[in-house]
Amino acid sequence: MLNRIKSAMQQVANQSARQAIATSISVRSTAGRLVATGRHAVMAMGLTAIATLALMFFKPEIADRIQALSPFSEAVASPAPQEMPPMANLMDETTSAADTEAAIASVSSGNNAMIGTDLQQQRVTQWIAKRYRVANDATNMLVSAAYLTGKEVQIDPLLILAVMAIESRFNPFAESPVGAQGLMQVMSKVHRDKFAEMGGTHAALNPVANIRVGALILKEYVARGGSVEAGLKRYVGAAAMDTDAGYGAKVLGEYDRLKAVASGKRISAFATMASRAAPRIQPIPNVLPEKAADLNNEKTALEDRARRQANVAQYTSL
Repeated sequence: MLNRIKSAMQQVANQSARQAIATSISVRSTAGRLVATGRHAVMAMGLTAIATLALMFFKPEIADRIQALSPFSEAVASPAPQEMPPMANLMDETTSAADTEAAIASVSSGNNAMIGTDLQQQRVTQWIAKRYRVANDATNMLVSAAYLTGKEVQIDPLLILAVMAIESRFNPFAESPVGAQGLMQVMSKVHRDKFAEMGGTHAALNPVANIRVGALILKEYVARGGSVEAGLKRYVGAAAMDTDAGYGAKVLGEYDRLKAVASGKRISAFATMASRAAPRIQPIPNVLPEKAADLNNEKTALEDRARRQANVAQYTSL
């Protein structure tokens, strides 16, 4: 009898041990499956993150959308900055007298040719980018702004680009010790009125605003001076001086190169910054002293008239 009881107890103990072992195995199996599932989930999340980053890298607009949806985005947390008004809305052309219009005609054109062709702009962009070592995308923006401004202000865009080249070498953040700023080295403190509709003088380093104000100033100075050379002399601040130290010749020399590039001619981007050659004056033959002065004055007047006629013919065509 005692042996039977012992045998039954032994069977119960063995059965309990087997059940415990089975339960342990089941728990381990379940834990193993959970761990494997977790690993697969982490792997899937990692692959998704990599794919998302790759997509954002090749399509930055997706990153902007994601950032805009984020509650921590600066765009949501702070108001959007005020955008510059379209250039067409910034126009404020003033009327002028007949003589002023005649002077402005030396650098203006009333037709759509002022905007140039896509091919011309592309040639100019590539040449400037190579010559002044400016990124192609940035150069494209500046050239496009110059052409658009030239059409709106009615002044040759290549002349605008030539002034930018000499003044700042296409550095939009250039500043001189005397306060000239930006691409066209505009004296913002002097021309506050022209920046008034563009947010004030702090817009002087805005490339589009700087180009437009500089073009308006140049157009005004050409009208006052009566010629491109006189306008450039005023622009550099040498109106009251005998000479502009070669500034006008440098600008017009660069203008000639830009015009040649736009027309498709091969001009080296590494050519020296040569100025336009001054007109050669023929010597006056030996005459009586009292007549020499009259001949000199008459010859000077004829040469000035010829130069102005040449300017009118040159700057009214691209």
